Amino acid sequence: MKDKSIENAVITLYSREQSLRNISRSLGISRNRVSRILQMHNNAREGKELGPGDVEIKRKSKLDSYRARISELLESYPQATCQRVYEELQKEGYQGRRTILGDYLQKIRGRHTEEPVYCVEQGAGQRGSHDWSDYEIQFMETGQKEKVTFFSFILNFSRRQYIEEVPGKKQETLFESLERTFRYMEGIPYEVKSDNQKACVDRWESGHAIFNSSYLDFANHYRFRPLSIHPGKPRENLKIERPFYYFETNFLNSRSFKNREDLREQLREWLQEVNDQHIHRITKRKPIDLWKEEYPYLQGMPEVDYDTRKIGTRIVNNESAIEWEGYFYMVPGKYQHKTCQVMASREEVIINSIEGEEIVRYGKAEKNREDKYVGRTRPESLWKSREMPLEEVIKRLESIGPSVGEFIKGMKEHKKENYKLHLRKVLKLKISYHNEDILLAISRALKHKVYESRAIENFLSLYARKKNDPELFPDKKG
Repeated sequence: MKDKSIENAVITLYSREQSLRNISRSLGISRNRVSRILQMHNNAREGKELGPGDVEIKRKSKLDSYRARISELLESYPQATCQRVYEELQKEGYQGRRTILGDYLQKIRGRHTEEPVYCVEQGAGQRGSHDWSDYEIQFMETGQKEKVTFFSFILNFSRRQYIEEVPGKKQETLFESLERTFRYMEGIPYEVKSDNQKACVDRWESGHAIFNSSYLDFANHYRFRPLSIHPGKPRENLKIERPFYYFETNFLNSRSFKNREDLREQLREWLQEVNDQHIHRITKRKPIDLWKEEYPYLQGMPEVDYDTRKIGTRIVNNESAIEWEGYFYMVPGKYQHKTCQVMASREEVIINSIEGEEIVRYGKAEKNREDKYVGRTRPESLWKSREMPLEEVIKRLESIGPSVGEFIKGMKEHKKENYKLHLRKVLKLKISYHNEDILLAISRALKHKVYESRAIENFLSLYARKKNDPELFPDKKG
């Protein structure tokens, strides 16, 4: 009886030309309920067997006199946006709001229904996904905002994630990031999925991605099957898209960074202390715990990493320098006007003679460096190397521990061309790290048969504390 009384009150008030808002307020019910009652009443009076939402209560609108004009505009320009229609109607005297127009256009065009999302779970070790993402970050050291690019990779089964700051989105950067990812995960999935980035995909033909030859060579070296999402369908890679949201809200949010190096250090700590340890909203497990179950199903690492260096030839100019990616690297004067080979990685540039003999090497010039000349101030008398003799390098390395000798032997076998460089780089790590940590890293490298200085350095940067780092919670004795 109460509902009938309310219906009667709504109908009588409406017949007295009360607005829906006033009826709602006076009776203490919602406007939607008032509309439903009036719609059902109209249907019953007109003998229509329609649902409550099929008939709209007619009210005067500022848009009424412009409906014909709207139809003309949409007929001439089917893709016209709400804003453009709004601008055209304003020229003709329309005084209504844009929101009313937007609701009307949505009604006559039909509501767009998005495709349903199906999240398919993969088995352990089956697939990993990677992507880039750019952010504007303000560093305290300069007070300026800078564009920072992050690379992210996630194992789809365990949801364990690896993220690092990268200098850009070039192919060699992708390859280096994937190599570090595989070492971080201590294995390689059988499939790796990306978006349609140029570093991976050349084009699409007949519904299939055509991967570029360099990316296929890289995939062959690490024995994974490359996959790519279809153009315009980012939801196909939700397992990598969603973790970026967690990264934004949990890592970048409410944190400050002194500079890029500080950002990298905080990120390495966050990956292990927070990201690995949080309870994932889908799996209801910690990613690190699921990774331990996934680890036996991952492929092992190859004995030799894929060579990601860029190789090219250049002619030494009148200034006795070679131009490479906008910077000039100095070489001895006797090579002036001769052709030389350049081998460039992310960290260094090596210049060889055309016969393949190394002439000189430099650390790669930093991006946006003001001085375009690298090595220009070095006098001619210092062109010859004054590095420590190899025998002394080996002697000092062997003093670290008993397993180092086996590592040196393996380095000589697997890095025949440049093992001396790798050994010198490992020795330099003693400046920053303790001997026991270096020995642990070398033992791990021997276990996985990885003979490369960069692998030792990466392990130490992730798991070891530098000599000069302060101890936050020192042991209290006595």
